[in-house]
Amino acid sequence: MLKEKKLLEILSKKKLTLAIAESCTGGLLSNCITNIPGSSRVFLLGIIAYSNEAKNKILKIPKSVIQAKGAVSSETAKLMAAKIAKLSGASIGIAITGIAGPAGASTDKPVGTVFIALASDKKALAEKFHFSGNRLQIKRKTTEKALDMLLKFIR
Repeated sequence: MLKEKKLLEILSKKKLTLAIAESCTGGLLSNCITNIPGSSRVFLLGIIAYSNEAKNKILKIPKSVIQAKGAVSSETAKLMAAKIAKLSGASIGIAITGIAGPAGASTDKPVGTVFIALASDKKALAEKFHFSGNRLQIKRKTTEKALDMLLKFIR
């Protein structure tokens, strides 16, 4: 809870707002942030775009990108981050997409493959990670890494 509190303090101090598009974490990042009193001052929107259809219909991720690169890809994560920021009007969008397992993996994208992307009007980035553990452990590790990335991104 320390990271979340620090994140909200910095966002508030810098007059920045946040929106989140989650897939494999199922809302865990949004939950962590909204557990902090006063989070509504900076947290504008969180959605769980779990299916490819939701990514396309709500976030407007082109079907061609999902078909060519996959829902679990740097390209999809970057678009999710940019689109959630635009949709909400937030200063910063963060997106998480990955394979928490135990199913859904492939040779090139094993269980634990996760992409986390951040986007603002000034910069955008995406990073690929491989987390180990069971489904819940992967979701928790992903959420912790997303908080770390957010803190670094806004400093």
